[in-house]
Amino acid sequence: MASPDHRLSRRALLGAAASIAVGSEFAGGRSARARTFAAPSGHGVEFTWPTEELIGDLLTTWRGDPRESACVPHGEWASEEVRRRYGAWGPAPRRYPVAEAAEGRPAEWLRERAIAVGLRYVGHAYQHHHVPDWEPAPGWPWKETCAGDNGKGVDCSNFTGFVYNQGFGIRMSTDVRRQAERPEAAIGVEGRSRRLTRVELPAEHEARVRALRTGDLLFIRGRPGGDVTHVVMWIGPIGRSESGLPLVLDSHGAGVMDDEGRPIPCGVQLRPFRERSWYARCASHAHRVIEG
Repeated sequence: MASPDHRLSRRALLGAAASIAVGSEFAGGRSARARTFAAPSGHGVEFTWPTEELIGDLLTTWRGDPRESACVPHGEWASEEVRRRYGAWGPAPRRYPVAEAAEGRPAEWLRERAIAVGLRYVGHAYQHHHVPDWEPAPGWPWKETCAGDNGKGVDCSNFTGFVYNQGFGIRMSTDVRRQAERPEAAIGVEGRSRRLTRVELPAEHEARVRALRTGDLLFIRGRPGGDVTHVVMWIGPIGRSESGLPLVLDSHGAGVMDDEGRPIPCGVQLRPFRERSWYARCASHAHRVIEG
């Protein structure tokens, strides 16, 4: 089991980054026995189980193949029918079946799997797309974002929705307000209904951190008392940073700094949950997808 101390030196994190790299190496499984993930920001995750055990099916079967991630065949992603039906958002995600690899596993394993699935997309840009690996054809309509131009990427609620869909066959609304308001999901291809647990947050920061569990979806208001505009995945005790701060995983714009005051790029990244940050000041509530 990982140490309860969430601090990890930058040297250790950068060393881990060499053994389990962001993007293709992580997705391709060349470092699948590793238990540690480190982002360029220096923030990281230390898993209890090897990644090949947590997401081996994604690394070796069709389930993790980007070409199989949409509801239309890969050869039709740039078709006029997709442009007409989905516009700038691109094709909708497929309905993944229930993941056999996750059946009978303990809750902590399932929570860590959720984070391992999400980490495969670290480095993807912030884009208003349904599917992270959909890359629009030249001239495709674009909803302007911090990325600067069109390309692969995903926004906050499409990211969280895709992670649980691909990782478990659990589908929820990918509209951020509906995802926040409706503690419910559809399971598997047949879409049987399942209720999610709504977690109300204590007012005190440390109590709030203790109340959340790895993989919880934490909803953030645009301003104190305002509407929910953002959602993050809570990393929990497996998170590692030099500062010891709690971490979240989300697709977000620019403006969040790492432990050394450097800007974290927009898009899917690990980010710190600081007590006086927008995340903390405007946190609304959470949904617990994995019980137990």
